[in-house]
Amino acid sequence: MTQRGARTSAAGPAALPAPAQIDRCRRCDLWRRATQGVAGEGAARADIVVVGEQPGDSEDRVGRPFVGPAGRLLDQLLLEAGLKRSEVFVTNAVKHFKWELRGKRRLHRRPTAGEIDACHFWLEREILAIQPRVVIALGASAARSVLGRTTSIDAARGRALGQPGGARIFVTYHPSAVLRADAAAARLRSLLVQDLKRAAQALVNPGRT
Repeated sequence: MTQRGARTSAAGPAALPAPAQIDRCRRCDLWRRATQGVAGEGAARADIVVVGEQPGDSEDRVGRPFVGPAGRLLDQLLLEAGLKRSEVFVTNAVKHFKWELRGKRRLHRRPTAGEIDACHFWLEREILAIQPRVVIALGASAARSVLGRTTSIDAARGRALGQPGGARIFVTYHPSAVLRADAAAARLRSLLVQDLKRAAQALVNPGRT
């Protein structure tokens, strides 16, 4: 990912990609079965950007990120970590919904590395426009897009990553993992909140994460 340092530059801030631009994207084939592309949303100069995997069924229909069950849980977890949804920018590594039909339901399918890499163009433009101090990657697909390489959540979480002078990167679980976890849900939820708190603390004490 392009290095982020100062929040302004001599050329001025970059512009966020418009939803219509993302909707018209043909960098991979996911647009063919999606209802629409889903751009990120939130504070245009947010200190924190939260990156998920891809739109889900609700997001695909509404055209907004994190409005389904995982999004509602994310709102709760952010509050528990001392953050507000209105103060951050939320987006996804992949902007079109990848799904398979089971019965009458459209269920999520994990995007491939090629699809994540093709869509990185848009995430990078969002990051350049916002110039956040912290980026939180929710799940392995988001981590690949943000870090530029494949990594496991367990190997990457628990510490700040990134380059000197750029945004500090935190990798943690996706809220959907909590929703699917059954017996392990309470543990995953606790770890996710810990990681969100660690990311929030990086804004206050950058040297202590």
